[in-house]
Amino acid sequence: MVGERFTIREIAAALGAPAEGALDLAVSGAAEPAEAGPGQLAVAMQPVWGAALERGRARAALLWEGADWRALGLEAAIFVRRPRLALAALTTHLAAGAPAGGEWGGGIHPTALIDPGAEIGPDAAIGPFAVIGPGVSIGARARIGAHVSIAGGARLGDDCRLQDGTRIGPRVAIGARFHALPGVVIGADGFSWVTEERSAVEAVRESLGAETGAADADQRWLKIHSLGGVEIGDDVEVGANACIDAGTIRPTRVGAGTRIDNLVHLGHNVVVGRNCLICGLVGVAGSAVLGNGVVLGGQAGVADNVTVGDGVIAGGATKIMSNVPAGRAMLGYPAVRMETHIESYKALRRLPRILRALAAQKKAVSKGGGRD
Repeated sequence: MVGERFTIREIAAALGAPAEGALDLAVSGAAEPAEAGPGQLAVAMQPVWGAALERGRARAALLWEGADWRALGLEAAIFVRRPRLALAALTTHLAAGAPAGGEWGGGIHPTALIDPGAEIGPDAAIGPFAVIGPGVSIGARARIGAHVSIAGGARLGDDCRLQDGTRIGPRVAIGARFHALPGVVIGADGFSWVTEERSAVEAVRESLGAETGAADADQRWLKIHSLGGVEIGDDVEVGANACIDAGTIRPTRVGAGTRIDNLVHLGHNVVVGRNCLICGLVGVAGSAVLGNGVVLGGQAGVADNVTVGDGVIAGGATKIMSNVPAGRAMLGYPAVRMETHIESYKALRRLPRILRALAAQKKAVSKGGGRD
């Protein structure tokens, strides 16, 4: 809750980390070293941040192992081995009891429209102007934000959190502890179209560009509707304004423990494995399959009907256009092994210098040849 204070002893216990100094010193939150006030815990978990402590006014800090906290002018310190892991534990502890924002925690608001055929689990909270359709099932302790809509027949497990403006379509089944940030859309129709006769797209795809189909430009596009819905496992988080399209016949699927960032788009029939990390602005085209533990950096893209193996890591802006075996690290457009891309990039940067040297040699040879 706002204004809640934690002692250094309490925070250290939550982190499972050793602490020294005035352990009963209380802080109300965390801050970067140069901006931390006397009532805040400075986060300086690497030596490079040590100097910044002098510009702040913190009395206690989260420090790297072996740091001389007294020399840094502190009254207390907590020591961590893995900074980002410690940051996860710290933010979890400080956020406990504080509203995350964008969700409703005060029972069922009188403006919410709930169909009589919907099943609402015990202790669920539904916010202003939410719309819950017929046959919807919402688990215990769910938190449904303002202006959320859940279409008929959708199912949500226990402890789900849907922040403001989330849209859940029909034929969607979601596991426990699901978290949707504002503006998420799950279960919209996929982008799937066909023409009555063979289209230019089909011609180009089959011939790899040798054949075009400009002459059929007047053909109209007929919609292929998405009847398969979406299935999402337990402990999945989906970032703001991300979209997961419904499958055509079978569901689009997202495995348990997967984390999806803002503005991600998963097309119809996509299958995402367990514990994947999909960063912002990633696009995964229809019927692509991602294995377990796949990581896609920001703006990465996966072509349709491509399979990406378990544990693949693709760097930012990588474009995967063919199958990738398990365990590979990929980079570039088109995607190649990361070390190959880096070597190619180095060679590309050297290319102007090499061409200048080649031109100079060519000029010298030309001049030499005219001396006879």
